[in-house]
Amino acid sequence: MSKIKVSIGNDHAGTELKNRIVKEYSGQFDFINHGTDGSESVDYPDYVHPVANDVEQGVSAFGILICGSANGVCMTANKHQGIRAGLAWNKEVATLIKQHNNANIICIPARFLSEDEALEVLQTYIDQDFEGGRHQTRVDKIPC
Repeated sequence: MSKIKVSIGNDHAGTELKNRIVKEYSGQFDFINHGTDGSESVDYPDYVHPVANDVEQGVSAFGILICGSANGVCMTANKHQGIRAGLAWNKEVATLIKQHNNANIICIPARFLSEDEALEVLQTYIDQDFEGGRHQTRVDKIPC
């Protein structure tokens, strides 16, 4: 049985968290790593666009983006018409970005969550389903 493909990207602030996520979830997901593997300062858009492209084109089921605050990666990903990236800094927000917004990329702030907290946030996102209904009407209005 083949694993679900997930694209993951990060800048220098997210390398350690990315490595932990890949380690923890490698049995469940086949990761496509578009992130940096170092700690030297890099430009996050260079790592975001390939993740967003993978999700838009159906190469990956969803994406994970990580940077210091997760704001930059979230803003960049949301420039893509087929992307609904949500910034999740706690489990409640992770729940809502999936249930209400059908987020196809989760953005995690590496400098504001411990690795354990980030894993809980990610697992919460993974465990949710989009509720559809009244939320579908709203989600349909997102693209320009």
